Amino acid sequence: MPTFAILLVKVINWAALPVGVFAFVHALLQRADAFTAIDRMTKPAWLGITGGGTAALALFSFADFTMMFWIAGLVAVLVYIVDVRPRLIEVQRGNRW
Repeated sequence: MPTFAILLVKVINWAALPVGVFAFVHALLQRADAFTAIDRMTKPAWLGITGGGTAALALFSFADFTMMFWIAGLVAVLVYIVDVRPRLIEVQRGNRW
């Protein structure tokens, strides 16, 4: 592989890890009743999903035969960030008129 490709893969690998950590910490800091208010899974379930996803991002590589696990971890934390996090923020903020 060319040097640029190797560098790009390493950047992708290491850029995904802070995303996972952010998702886990955000889930950790939210109120438990907010998860049930948005009609999603419970707080412990999302802590497990984001924690497991972050662990997969840390343990597996984007350019290795373990890429399937890395992608699954990335998808898990991105689902939290894109779908659950905005609803949590909305329900905890309430109606602002």
